[in-house]
Amino acid sequence: MCDRQPVAQLNREWAIGKLKAFLETASLEHVPNQPGMIGFWHYRLRHPKDQVLAAAQIVEQILDRVVPVWRTADWEEPSRQPMWRHREGAQRAIAQLESEQEIIDNLGSGAPLLDAATLHPWVWGSVQGLWSSGHFREAVGAAARAINAQAQAKLGRRDVSDAKLLSDAFSTNAPTSGHPRLRLSADDGSETFRNRHEGAGNFARGVYSAIRNPIAHEQLDELDENEALEQLAAFSILARWVDAATVETVK
Repeated sequence: MCDRQPVAQLNREWAIGKLKAFLETASLEHVPNQPGMIGFWHYRLRHPKDQVLAAAQIVEQILDRVVPVWRTADWEEPSRQPMWRHREGAQRAIAQLESEQEIIDNLGSGAPLLDAATLHPWVWGSVQGLWSSGHFREAVGAAARAINAQAQAKLGRRDVSDAKLLSDAFSTNAPTSGHPRLRLSADDGSETFRNRHEGAGNFARGVYSAIRNPIAHEQLDELDENEALEQLAAFSILARWVDAATVETVK
């Protein structure tokens, strides 16, 4: 389990400045033993305690965001140093914040990544050449056409295509002549069956109407690669449903 919360919304430069200023305000000076005395040395704050406490109010909120375990972490406690935990946390937080971007650049953000090669073969197999040449919008259109072709072949229909084809195929109505159905599960009369198939039909209408149709009928700017990958992923979901479904015909 990660013990550090995300700091994406934290003003890094501001936080580092406050932490470094606190370390200066909360700096210590050594107080040696008095003549003839042993074991009474200690450290004390260089600046008035009220100034240190005022600075600590802000620093504590920063530490709660960047090093949330700072209040209870099992850190080695130095001898006779007031507010040592605040200073230890501040030093750790500065190191974390200063290296944050470097860590992300080299280790990644930790967020899961979508590998296009893991998309359904109907999708990725139909777009690899277009994708490698940077034709992202055309690649999404090609994926949509590939799914339509596969669905038409599976259902044995050429009279309709795209959204109309799949919304009809996923209908919860019983199949009729010329209207076979795609079944993701057996019709047991349950709400789950209805929701699943109505959802699949609505999803098909959505991706073809909102994604494929603008590509086919409008002159638009090239898609950003990440946005295009998201759209391919949507079509990949649809492809898996169509591929996995069984065809139910009129008896």
